[in-house]
Amino acid sequence: MINVRIANPVVKGLVEWVLAIGLAVILFFVLRMFLFRVAHVSGFSMAPTLSDGDRVILNRAAVVFGTTRAGDIVAFPYPNNPSEYYIKRVIGVAGDEIDLVSGIFYVNGEPLQDAFSHDTVWSTGNVTFPVTVEEGRVFVLGDNRNSSKDSRYITVGTISNSDILGRVLVRVWPMDALGQVD
Repeated sequence: MINVRIANPVVKGLVEWVLAIGLAVILFFVLRMFLFRVAHVSGFSMAPTLSDGDRVILNRAAVVFGTTRAGDIVAFPYPNNPSEYYIKRVIGVAGDEIDLVSGIFYVNGEPLQDAFSHDTVWSTGNVTFPVTVEEGRVFVLGDNRNSSKDSRYITVGTISNSDILGRVLVRVWPMDALGQVD
């Protein structure tokens, strides 16, 4: 550690402020890079859970140090344009078999039970069902199943766990909807 004596109290106070602000900025960028990231929701593919214009905080540590599970809402880069990202819900993990029969999704032979989508799915995509999720990958769907580009489409497909930017932790905007996202 550098030990410098500054006699002038004004200069000393200024140096302390500059160091404190510098440390805060560095800490902010480290946290943003490795632990949290703010994401903007664009579109209605996750309605009713998330809406166009919502802002959410992604927990990066949850995917780096944890396991992605069915039901998690995750963000990942869109494969055809990595500068864009998608936010979708994981419905299948490695080894799961996903099928779509008569507008109903099945996971390992059981109808997908969730509180978000009660409509019959008419948007089947262009992948061939059933799909078995490969090791290290997940199958994702938007909660608005009839208006979502997700793993049903070859352009998205299953998502590599290493491509997941983070798990949605909380909604921070709009303020009247502030809180945990399930």
